[in-house]
Amino acid sequence: MTPTSPTLPALALRPSDLRGLTRLGVDGTVGLTDLVEAMHHTIVSGMGIAAKSSAGRTSGITGFVYGAVRGTTRVLGKGVDAALRAIEATASANAGSPERDALIAALNGLFGDHLADSNNPLAIRMALRCDGVALDLNGDALAARLPAATGKILVLAHGLCMNDRQWTRNSHDHGQALARSQGFTPVYLHYNSGRHVWQNGREFADMVQQLLARWPVPLEELVIVGHSMGGLVARSACHHAAVEGQPWLRSLSKLVCLGTPHHGAPLERGGRWIDVLLGLSPYAAPFARLGKTRSAGITDLRFGNVQDAAGSGRDRHAQHRDDRPPTPLPPGVQTWLLAATLSASPGRVHSTMIGDGLVPVPSALGEHRDAALALDVPPSHRHIVADCGHLDLLCHADVSQHLQQWLATPADQRR
Repeated sequence: MTPTSPTLPALALRPSDLRGLTRLGVDGTVGLTDLVEAMHHTIVSGMGIAAKSSAGRTSGITGFVYGAVRGTTRVLGKGVDAALRAIEATASANAGSPERDALIAALNGLFGDHLADSNNPLAIRMALRCDGVALDLNGDALAARLPAATGKILVLAHGLCMNDRQWTRNSHDHGQALARSQGFTPVYLHYNSGRHVWQNGREFADMVQQLLARWPVPLEELVIVGHSMGGLVARSACHHAAVEGQPWLRSLSKLVCLGTPHHGAPLERGGRWIDVLLGLSPYAAPFARLGKTRSAGITDLRFGNVQDAAGSGRDRHAQHRDDRPPTPLPPGVQTWLLAATLSASPGRVHSTMIGDGLVPVPSALGEHRDAALALDVPPSHRHIVADCGHLDLLCHADVSQHLQQWLATPADQRR
């Protein structure tokens, strides 16, 4: 029998995706050229071979060569961009495959702020979606799209580098399970997780207000469930709604956060120390630029920033200590926090920082040494799942059981 070679999943990329990837490749090539030139400049300057020039640039013929590489790369990139734009104008946009959505979501998680700032077509525009397709929140389109809508709305917010379709894991979807058992209508947030949490939170707040204004049946209950970063985005949306007096916040009855780094994640704090160490040597300093290409969303996970004030007016990489302004949970809203640990012994989970592999248990439970930053959630509204990884929170039977139990609690029994 002749063995068959494995096949790659069909990404079903659009012409705009190819154009975006080309732009990202051009940006990466120019950035790498800058890094190599900065190293070259540092070495020859340290040896006294060449006079220093500003901003780590070399001079003379060497500088001309580096400039030519950058210029040629940009010219070629513009040519390819124009050709793909012409194809894009005549091509019909496909709905996109799950594999394509996963790739785009990962790129947005890593470089999403750069994609948005450079107007790259890969940048995800926030939307509320069902079955991977954006809902039209204008006119009567929502009623036509959701003919079986109930008065119980469940909005689910995904985490970093993920998308709304990835709520389905191992054939399980918390949203669909709650729809079957409790009559919720699940709506899934799709957003660029590389932007600042507060940027996504503010836009999410506006979108929820628009959703409720267009909901086709009388509202009975509004619930938000956030996984990982999605919990921070949900809390940020509640903060913005409170500050701006948006009425939808009065309709929110329950908020559930699954593995949310309310007080940050060790991996991002480790990334910050790598930046510091690389910056200590002039020869290694150019490599610090590579680390600092990580997105604004990732750097927000250093301490769990949910407000603009946490980083306003300063370089986002310069937050050396946890100086966030307190962001209390929305008053009158039932709030539950669920953490996971890879440990099979739940009694020992607080003695390790490993947590679910990404988020420590104390961070997911909102615990903090500073009482002003700690989240005021009673023990009965907190739960730890043992022998569970960060992504397994999306399909773990214990998590599903607690979601069923928590969301069945009468809405008038407030926190």
